[in-house]
Amino acid sequence: MRSFITRPRALAVLVAGTALTFSPLGGQATAKLPSADQLSNPCLTPAEGPAARGGHGADHRELSAAEQKAIDAKTAQILKAKAARGLAPKAGQLAAASVPVYIHVMRSSSGAGDVTSTQISQQIAELNQNFAGGESSQAANTGFSFYLAGTYRYNNSTWHRDGQSTTYRAQTRKGGKNALNIWLVNFSYLGIATFPWDYASNPSIDGIRVQYSSLPGGSATNFNLGKTATHEAGHWFGLYHTFQGGCTTTNDSVSDTPAQGSASSGCPTGRDSCSLSGLDPIHNYMDYSYDSCYNQFTPGQSTRISNMWTAYRA
Repeated sequence: MRSFITRPRALAVLVAGTALTFSPLGGQATAKLPSADQLSNPCLTPAEGPAARGGHGADHRELSAAEQKAIDAKTAQILKAKAARGLAPKAGQLAAASVPVYIHVMRSSSGAGDVTSTQISQQIAELNQNFAGGESSQAANTGFSFYLAGTYRYNNSTWHRDGQSTTYRAQTRKGGKNALNIWLVNFSYLGIATFPWDYASNPSIDGIRVQYSSLPGGSATNFNLGKTATHEAGHWFGLYHTFQGGCTTTNDSVSDTPAQGSASSGCPTGRDSCSLSGLDPIHNYMDYSYDSCYNQFTPGQSTRISNMWTAYRA
């Protein structure tokens, strides 16, 4: 995730303090007044693991080397069991799926923070292009695609600021473990994600939160091409940052992403923060580079996405 100061846009005034839900088919909205609990304590709780993409924090809960090792061991165990039951891709093959995406537009009581249907369509298209490897000849096609399953708009100033996020996600999340829920909010981060192995213990909050102005055509300078959602979706699929673990052999648990000592900022061509391997993977979606610098997932990341999907989301 990244953090920065946003410039909210004021739009049409609707019902102050009321959450308005719109059906995917454009049916009539239903209104529900927020409870006192929803309006209290608009801060993120430590258990939710806030983080920031863009060099000002991290966009998921921090993992120790021991925890990273344990997660990878657990995943390998699950994959072995599923393979024995014929529930995993055959050797040499990768999982593939069309992922339903539910967009939740968390507007303020005055309607600030809205995005257009065109921006949402462009965001889905951006996800499809990025995960299909369409931006670089060196990029891997992960085999995953996305389709818009529903758009929901709410008017609640607390939710708009990402206040009481556990509550609003639990009340609004759609679909099962294979569904990507994206909540568009206005906070100091660019995005926050949950990991797939956390779904079993916290299914109601699974998904990613994204700064609304980072969608294509938004006002987030250097971060308005829609690639924040790609970065956060990478975490949702089970990818770490390319600088996870720093200059270690374990690094991000992916063999073909060079070890990276720290996050990048901007697009620092030629940066080499570790002596263990090649130049830093500044063009990788899982670094902290500008949107314009991003253009690839690697084959190793594609394999990890496949494994994580098979283990936790298939």
